[in-house]
Amino acid sequence: MSKEKEFSRDSQSEFDERVVFVNRCAKVVKGGRRFSFSAVVVVGDREGRVGFGFGKANEVSDAIRKGGDSAKKAMVRVKLSGKTIPHEVIGCCDGGRVLLKPAPDGTGLIVGGGMRPVLEAAGVRDAVGKSLGSKNRLNVVKATLDALNQLRSAEEIAAARA
Repeated sequence: MSKEKEFSRDSQSEFDERVVFVNRCAKVVKGGRRFSFSAVVVVGDREGRVGFGFGKANEVSDAIRKGGDSAKKAMVRVKLSGKTIPHEVIGCCDGGRVLLKPAPDGTGLIVGGGMRPVLEAAGVRDAVGKSLGSKNRLNVVKATLDALNQLRSAEEIAAARA
């Protein structure tokens, strides 16, 4: 029993889990309304790995748990340049468009909406971002991950040109 508790504590400390938003949906039935919930969860290790998950359930806690499990399965590695991103990039997903720019040390994260939890979980400490399209937080999270997946290091770009 104690090993299970230690394992769960280790797994919680290993990843930074953030709930971006929880949506309540109502279905009207004969006896009244039935509520269900969906949650978008971002998980990262603050060292360049990040993922997001979408969980749906009849209880908020179950939706968050499902989203966290899905996010851990969908983690990807992100190319970072120190504490910031290597270059400017635009990410798109459906109507959500996101512009990310590198920033000098000490600037901090100047981003809003669904971008902040994704970048914090990935370990980015200095960046500037702007949401250009839809303000739907699910699409902004997906667009941010799309932008982070497009990042390439200077060595990779030089090798591609050669």
